[in-house]
Amino acid sequence: MQIADAAKHARRSTNLSLDTVLLAEAKALGLNVSRAAEAGIAEAVQRSKRQQWLRDNSAAVESSNRYVDANGLPLARHRQF
Repeated sequence: MQIADAAKHARRSTNLSLDTVLLAEAKALGLNVSRAAEAGIAEAVQRSKRQQWLRDNSAAVESSNRYVDANGLPLARHRQF
């Protein structure tokens, strides 16, 4: 789920424990705390999924890099730049 897509899904009430100073600053700035928390969680989920993908596919990425180091880019002769 991308951050922009989060607004398209149903919402559910939940309880969060937040730093009181941070919460006061957010409210003073007129931030929608629920939306800001949701955006932060969505970003953390996206980052975690990316890290997991990199862990799961590290062998394939390393293999591909070794191939390119040894043989160059496939179809490199067709590049026009």
